[in-house]
Amino acid sequence: MNDPTAPMTLTPTSRWIVLGAASLGLLFDGIELGLMPVASLSVSQSLLQDQYTKPLGQEWFAWFTASLMLGAAIGGITLGKLGDRIGRTKAMGISILFYSIFALLGAWVQNQTQMLLLRFLVGLGVGGMWPNGMALVAECWPRASRAWVAGVMSAGLNAGILLISQITRNYPITPESWRWLFFLAGVPALLGIFVLMLLPESPTWLDQQAQPKGLAQNASLDNDWQRGSLFSKTLWPTTLLAMLLSSIPLVSAWSASKWMIPWADSMASASDASYKSVTQGWWALGATIGSFLGAHVATQLGPRRSYFLISAGSVVTTLGMFLMTQPLQAGFHPTVFVQGLVSTLFFGWLAVFLPALFPTHVRASGCGLAYNVGRFATALGVFAAGSLLPVFGNSYPKIGAACALLYGLGLLAAWWIPDKF
Repeated sequence: MNDPTAPMTLTPTSRWIVLGAASLGLLFDGIELGLMPVASLSVSQSLLQDQYTKPLGQEWFAWFTASLMLGAAIGGITLGKLGDRIGRTKAMGISILFYSIFALLGAWVQNQTQMLLLRFLVGLGVGGMWPNGMALVAECWPRASRAWVAGVMSAGLNAGILLISQITRNYPITPESWRWLFFLAGVPALLGIFVLMLLPESPTWLDQQAQPKGLAQNASLDNDWQRGSLFSKTLWPTTLLAMLLSSIPLVSAWSASKWMIPWADSMASASDASYKSVTQGWWALGATIGSFLGAHVATQLGPRRSYFLISAGSVVTTLGMFLMTQPLQAGFHPTVFVQGLVSTLFFGWLAVFLPALFPTHVRASGCGLAYNVGRFATALGVFAAGSLLPVFGNSYPKIGAACALLYGLGLLAAWWIPDKF
C-alpha cells in the first residue's frame, strides 16, 4: 500500500496556499452540510404554507438530507475519478462551483420539488470536494506533517457547520426569513474560480503524467475503471475495506445524531427561534475539535485500536444524548458537544489513512468511491429512518437512540484493519 508522500517540488508558500484553499473548500462544504438542518423546517413551512404539518416537515427534512447525500455520493465518485484524469485542482474547482452556484439558486425556489432537485445538485459538488481536496493536500505535504495537515483539513468541514450555526444564531432562520441564507451559500464560487485559475497542481500527479507511459495511462483510465482497477486482484480487498470503514461513521452520523437539530427545533422554536442554531453550534464546536484530534489519535494509537475505541465512544455518547437528556435541559448542550467531539474523531482517522490505502493513479478515485459509497448508504439510511419515525411514535430521541447502534458496527469492522499501513 502506497503512502502519499509528496516529492518536495512545491515551495513552502505554495504548500500553504494549497492547504488554505483546500481547507476553505471543505469549510464551505461544511456550510452546505449544515445549512438545511437549521433551515429545513422553516423552508418547508414557508413553501407548504397551510399544507404544512409537523410529520410532513419531518418527512421533507429526511428527503432533503437524502437528496444531498445521494448527490454527494455520485459527485464524490465521478468527480474523484475526474481528479485522477484532469488533475486535483481542476476537479476541486469544479466541485466548489457546483455546490456554490446550485446553493445560490435555492434563493429563488418556489416549491419543495425545486429545492429537492437543487439539494441533489449541491451534493454533487459537496461529494467531489472531499476526495480531490484530500488527495491534493496529501500529495503536496511531506509525511512528517501528515497527521497535523489531516487534522486541519478534517476540522475545516466541521468549522463550516460551526460557522453557519453562529450566523443563524445571530440571524435566526424563520419561515418569513430564510432566502438570504442561500445567497450567502453562493459566495464560495469566488474560491472555485481562484482554484481553477491559480492554485498549484499536485506534484505527484504531474510527475505521473510526465512519465513515458503517463499519457497512455491517463488516456486509458476510463477503460481501467470499467475493467475494475479498484477491484483488481490486488486492490479489491482494500477497496471493500475502505468502503466499509467510510460508511459506518457517515451512515451513523446522518441516521442518528443529526436528529438532534429538528428535535431541538421542535421543542424550543416557539420560545427561542435560535435554539436550534445554538444546538448545532455546540455540536459543531465539539466536531471541529474532534475531527482535528482524530488524526492525532489515529496516529498515536494505530489504525485498528483507534477505530475500535472511537466506535465504542460514539455508541455511548450518542445513546447518552438521546436517552439521558433533552433540549432545554441544562445538560443537553454539553452532551451534544461531547457527542460531536467523539463521533467526529472518525473523520480525522479517515483523513490520515484513507488516502494512504490507494496508489497515486487511483487515489482520488479510490477515496471518492470509498467515502461516497457511505453517502449512498446514508441517503437510504436517512430516508429509512425518516420513514420509521411513525413506528417510533414520531419521537426524535427514540429513532436517534435506535440508529445510534449503527456505530457499533465499527467494533466489528476494526478487526479487519491492518495494524500498519
